[in-house]
Amino acid sequence: MKKPIARKKAAVKRKPRAKNKDPFFSGNRLRFSLIVFFIVLLFTVGYHYRNGLAYYFSFKSDKTLKEKAEAKRISDVRNYQVLQKHEGKVVGFDVSEFQGKIDWTLVDTVEEDYPLQFVFIRATAGNDKVDTQFKRNWRGAKRKNIIRGAYHYYRPNENSLEQAELFIKTVQLKKGDLPPVLDIEKLPKNQSIDSLKVGLRRWLKRIDKHYNVKPIIYSGESYYNDFLKDEFSEYPFWIANYNFFVEEIGENWLFWQFTEKGTVPGIKGNVDINIYNGTPKQLGYRTMN
Repeated sequence: MKKPIARKKAAVKRKPRAKNKDPFFSGNRLRFSLIVFFIVLLFTVGYHYRNGLAYYFSFKSDKTLKEKAEAKRISDVRNYQVLQKHEGKVVGFDVSEFQGKIDWTLVDTVEEDYPLQFVFIRATAGNDKVDTQFKRNWRGAKRKNIIRGAYHYYRPNENSLEQAELFIKTVQLKKGDLPPVLDIEKLPKNQSIDSLKVGLRRWLKRIDKHYNVKPIIYSGESYYNDFLKDEFSEYPFWIANYNFFVEEIGENWLFWQFTEKGTVPGIKGNVDINIYNGTPKQLGYRTMN
């Protein structure tokens, strides 16, 4: 029997795969994707801050042309957004000699809409500095019936008890005034952090003993988290945080300084604006008896 002749299969020619000349994340598609992304981002941010932007550009329909012109002076949209979110809470401010001579007869609101009900006034700094405007500001706030409080700017490299004595000598608190405030913002140059904390506690205890009230500690949020939060948790805190995306007061913050760019009648230039984490009645309980 003859063996069948094996036939060779004809080779199938395959077309070479076409090279991807235009991958998704390159060229025109990449540019288009980026444009769409930024448009969506701008729309999202614009929608989130729509009320503040409307106020800034004077698009509110219930304002007269004159009011719209005055509203345009507002430079920080976030200020309005934050204030609007804290309806019912107490708004205040803080000042020092850097604001110059304040016309207290004109001080009434921030951004023309929100009544100012309390003020913190710098009294002293370090162991030898008395704020040149303290007495004038202290009297002015009293005449204006604004709840007032005094603060001391702490210098880490100076004796803590000498700093406390200067504050005591300068500030006489009366019924209705807020507790004393220790303003700590700087790190020491010639001592350890542990030594700094010892000094802070000495100042706080001396002030507590003299005025018979627990002082308030002021600091930036990062400083607070890194050095103060755990070891000084028994004290109330006044926190500074100007982050554009932070719009709510912290749960454990007694006061929040949310901007340094407020506008207040009677004061030239920018002013620090604060929110108290409570109602006017609750703020009254915080004052001296």
